[in-house]
Amino acid sequence: MKPRIHVITLAVADLDRALAFYRDGLGFRTEGLIGTEFTGDEKTPDGATAVFHLDGGLMLSVYARSDLAKDASVPLAPAKPGEFSIGHVVASRAGVDEVISQARAAGATVTEAPHDRPWGIYSGYFQDPDGHLWEIIWNPALDL
Repeated sequence: MKPRIHVITLAVADLDRALAFYRDGLGFRTEGLIGTEFTGDEKTPDGATAVFHLDGGLMLSVYARSDLAKDASVPLAPAKPGEFSIGHVVASRAGVDEVISQARAAGATVTEAPHDRPWGIYSGYFQDPDGHLWEIIWNPALDL
């Protein structure tokens, strides 16, 4: 396996709410809901998802929690915020503050206000409406 990632899929409770948060609130590019013509049943997942096209070719997908569990053949479990975070690096301290403010205005919960970290970065955290944790980071050692 080559060390790379092409798609990150987040399990969500409400697909329309997640679409609105990422598209309308954060401005992520998407074609909207796709795969709606594929309806599932008790064992087969629905196909409805939304895919957001990020810089660098990475895609962020949101998929109903119950359908992701069916698709992967794993037990449906409640969300567990804090198991991982998604990092978004920006070019300045002000950029961290701007993204955190934008996320808050879109309905995110800010869990840790931006501040200087002992290891030399400036960052803050928010959770999307499904509890997925995002860290917004400015690292002066990176030239963006």
